[in-house]
Amino acid sequence: MRTTVEIEDKHWALLLELAAKRPEKGVSGVLAEAIDTYLAAVEQNEADRRAALALRGSLSGKEAEEMRAAIARLRDTWR
Repeated sequence: MRTTVEIEDKHWALLLELAAKRPEKGVSGVLAEAIDTYLAAVEQNEADRRAALALRGSLSGKEAEEMRAAIARLRDTWR
């Protein structure tokens, strides 16, 4: 698919430089790889967020209080 995007001059120069190091004529391959990498990171971040939210409430009241106390002790010694 063809489209038009606005790219800063410094980014365009870097893309051309990367593409020149490959046996490619333009920057399409570099951009496709960058988009794939970005989308995979977004997906992983969302999975990590869901996993963290699933842990909500997994500590008992006593465990939570012990953790709060440990954090308070660490903060007292923070420099």
